[in-house]
Amino acid sequence: MITRDRIVQTFLDLVAIDSPSGDEDRIAAELEHRLRALGLRAVQDAAGNVLARLEGTGDPVLLSAHMDTVEPGRGITPRWDGPDIIRSDGSTILGADNKAGCAVILEVLQSLIEDGGPHRPVEVAISRGEEVGLVGAANMDYSRITARIAIVIDSGGPPSSIQGQAPYHYTYDIEVHGRSAHAGLEPEKGIPAITIAAEIVAGLPQGRLDSETTGNVGIIRGGLVRNAVPDYCLVQGEFRSMVEEKAETLARNARRHIDLVRERHPGARIDVRLGMAYPGYRLEPGDPAVDLLFPVLRSLGFEPNPHPVGGGTDGNVFRGRGISAVVIGRGGYNQHTKDEYLVIPEMLDCARVVEAAARSGAG
Repeated sequence: MITRDRIVQTFLDLVAIDSPSGDEDRIAAELEHRLRALGLRAVQDAAGNVLARLEGTGDPVLLSAHMDTVEPGRGITPRWDGPDIIRSDGSTILGADNKAGCAVILEVLQSLIEDGGPHRPVEVAISRGEEVGLVGAANMDYSRITARIAIVIDSGGPPSSIQGQAPYHYTYDIEVHGRSAHAGLEPEKGIPAITIAAEIVAGLPQGRLDSETTGNVGIIRGGLVRNAVPDYCLVQGEFRSMVEEKAETLARNARRHIDLVRERHPGARIDVRLGMAYPGYRLEPGDPAVDLLFPVLRSLGFEPNPHPVGGGTDGNVFRGRGISAVVIGRGGYNQHTKDEYLVIPEMLDCARVVEAAARSGAG
C-alpha cells in the first residue's frame, strides 16, 4: 500500500542531501543504498546513473526520474504550508524537481514488494545531469535496460498532467578564432573575433519565432582586456521546435549564415558544432506508453490531459533510443524557482498511478 507518511519522509530525506547538477555523488549513493535495501540489484553505470531492476512477470516497464536539482539548491530547508503543501523557506528551491519523482519510485517499489501479487518487471533509471542537458540519459548504459515502455516522473501538476508533445532541440557551439593586436597602436593587424561573432549572432534565430518554435543565444564569451583586439570568442545557444522540419530548416539556415560570415572573414577560423541534442515527439493513439498509462489513469478516476511542453526531459532521450516514454506530473509547482512547492496528495496520486501501471498487464 502506498503510505503517505513514508513517501513524505523519503522526500524530506532526499531533499536534505544537496545534489545540484555535477554534485550528485551523495544522492546517487543514497539511492543505490535504498534500492539495494529493498532487495533490488542496483548499480551505478559509467555515467553515474543509478540503475536497478525488480523481477516480475510480463513485459517490463521502466520507471525514471532524475536526481539532480538546479541552483540555488544547497542547504534546502522545507517548510509546511498547511497539512498538504511543502515549500522551501524562500532562500532556495525546494527540490521537488525531482526528488519527488525519486520518492515516488522508491515508494512504488516498496509497496509492490510488501503487498505481493503479480506485477511487471520494474526497471529503474535515475539519471544525473538532467538539468544541464539530459546528460545522464544521453550517456546511460542502455544494455542494462530491456523495457520498451517508460514512465518518466518529471512533470508539474497531478499525474493526469501529461507531456503530450515535446520539441526537437538543437544546440550549437561556435568558436571564432581571430588575431590579437594592440587596439590603440596597430588595430589593423588584428582580426577581431568578437566583431565576427556579433555578425554571426545577428543572423541566428532568437526569441519566439512562431507558436511552435523558439531560438536563443545564451552565452557569448570572449576577449581579455579592453585595449587588445580579441582573438577568441565563443557563442553558445539553441533552437527548438515541435515540428522536426522547422528545426531542421533552422539548422540549415544557421549553417548557411555561418558559411557566409566565414567567407567575409577569410583570415579568421570559425569552428562550429551544431546538431540535435534530443528528438521531439508527439503522443498518439496506439503509442505503447499511452496504451498502458491512459487506461490506468481513467480506472483511478483521472482524465489524461496531454499537452505540449516547450522543454525536454529524459523522455525525449528514451524515445530517441526506441523506448516509448510518457512524462507525468508528480505534484510539484513553480519548479526552478524559490517559490517551488509540492502538493502531497498529488504526489500520492502519482505513486498510486505508477503502481497500478506496474501491476497492469502482469503475466
